[in-house]
Amino acid sequence: MKNFFASFLGTLAALALAVTGLLVVGFGLIVAAGSFQPPAAPVETGSYLVFDLSANITDAPPEIDGAGLGDLVGGGGVATLQLRAVTRALREAAGDKRIAGVVLTGSLTPDGYGSGFAVLSEVRAALAGFRKSGKPVVAYLDFATTGDLYLAAGASDLVLNPYGTLMVPGLASEPTFFAGAFERFGVGVQVTKVGEFKSYAEPFVRKDLSPENRLQLEKLLGDLWSDLRADMAADRGMKPEDMQALVDAEGLIRPETALKAGLVDRLAYRDEVLAQLKVATGRTDEAEPFKQVGLADYARGLAKEGGNAKNEIAVVYAEGAIVDGEGEADEVGGERFSRELRALRQDKNVKAIVLRVNSPGGSATASEYIQRELRLAAEVKPVVVSMGSYAASGGYWISAYAARIYAEPTTITGSIGVVGIHFDIKKLANDLGVTFDGVKTGKYADIFTVTRPKTEGELAVFQGMVEWIYGEFIRKVAEGRKLDPAEVRKIAGGRVWSGREAVKLGLVDELGGLDAAVAHAAKTAGLGTDYKLTEFPQSQTFGEMLTAWLEDARPAQAKQGGLVSQVMATVEEQAKTLGQFNDPKGIYARLPLEINVR
Repeated sequence: MKNFFASFLGTLAALALAVTGLLVVGFGLIVAAGSFQPPAAPVETGSYLVFDLSANITDAPPEIDGAGLGDLVGGGGVATLQLRAVTRALREAAGDKRIAGVVLTGSLTPDGYGSGFAVLSEVRAALAGFRKSGKPVVAYLDFATTGDLYLAAGASDLVLNPYGTLMVPGLASEPTFFAGAFERFGVGVQVTKVGEFKSYAEPFVRKDLSPENRLQLEKLLGDLWSDLRADMAADRGMKPEDMQALVDAEGLIRPETALKAGLVDRLAYRDEVLAQLKVATGRTDEAEPFKQVGLADYARGLAKEGGNAKNEIAVVYAEGAIVDGEGEADEVGGERFSRELRALRQDKNVKAIVLRVNSPGGSATASEYIQRELRLAAEVKPVVVSMGSYAASGGYWISAYAARIYAEPTTITGSIGVVGIHFDIKKLANDLGVTFDGVKTGKYADIFTVTRPKTEGELAVFQGMVEWIYGEFIRKVAEGRKLDPAEVRKIAGGRVWSGREAVKLGLVDELGGLDAAVAHAAKTAGLGTDYKLTEFPQSQTFGEMLTAWLEDARPAQAKQGGLVSQVMATVEEQAKTLGQFNDPKGIYARLPLEINVR
């Protein structure tokens, strides 16, 4: 028996050593792969830049730079393109003698806060700038969404599959309501708020839209659609009212109707378009594709902006819900962002800060931490804000003191209001036979408990806190924007506005994108063109991310289009939102739970 155990333990030790060795070798290979940067893709003269829309276009750089990793990571997930990489590639390609044109293909795959209409507006402008160089833009569509057509409408040759469809019925927002489920399972919800339009808590306490929320959503979607429709109609040489009539008559626009109305230039199969591109790029061998380079590869091969310039403009991406603490990679952690802003303020090489906001808001406490650091930074260097698709509530809170605020017409902003949400599980626990008891040393010692509903006195305490923070919100906006507090109250109340309306109301200075904000920051700092851009958060190599990845090794999964997966994705998204309720005072400055305009 002694020999058996000795042999058994020896085998285990050998196995452990073997596994350790494999892990060490694997770690070395992966780190080496993550550190490897592939050579720039060769670009043949006469090539077309292929812009595959089948991606999620985000403001911030992707969390991990997978260049050179091939299939080591990813698992077939949705591709990510950064906005500035896209617009810069198009701008550089316009003057690149090797690039003969651009090809648009595929269909956008929005995820999280990516591929919103404000981002697409900047990409659309970059495509228009490319066309001004005299080079063609060819777009091939199969089943095009509103976002796809918005980008492709300005193409010099817009081609639709003969059996494709333009799925452009207009805009809609369909919130999910949980009040019925909470009632059934015994979860109690109490709300304290200021602002008749502050509808963030509605999904937890109602089963439908309130009249105020319905009114603001109708106004908001009407404003956004008006801008989108006007841009697409102008690109296609149509009147906006004629396009609206077509949309209302068809809903899903069939190929023949689209061609007759001028929404597309021609109908053709993919192989026919590819054959024409081969001719255009001088390919004669049938076995070879047309001369091309992918946009992501082309962007990766561009020289670093600003070269070795000493002066820096820091672009800080506040993309995602604002939460207390460090936050996850797709969240704006109050502690993490405050720490980075402090470092940028103290860095003498950083001459200006551009805050790019794409956030529905969140924790009021975290928003104040971030705003405080931005105000301190503004005392020593220019701070400019560029608003993306969402810059509302807490997203507006952190923007209010910027020297200049830029937004796109389709930016969703405002929502100056405050709400407190208080959950309790008393009924749920009691139904399961679980009860609670306790002692306390003061009337409000257990005010944060979730084991029972709040008393009237406790709700009054929270309501007083909400009203105080709302008053501070109003004061800060009035001070930062140099507006009369009484006027701010008229446009506050938790109401959301489009970027175009926000300019009229004084909440935004000027319509424009991230490039315009960077240019203004450079001008204000007196840098001319002698600067380089630094970004936060920055993409990390796979080697740098390996430890965190091993702690939570869950490969990204491609989103499926089936009914069950769509429902599960919605529930998972809302469950994650519940996890973002971490403000220490339980008070939030955030958009309605789901505007999600598509």
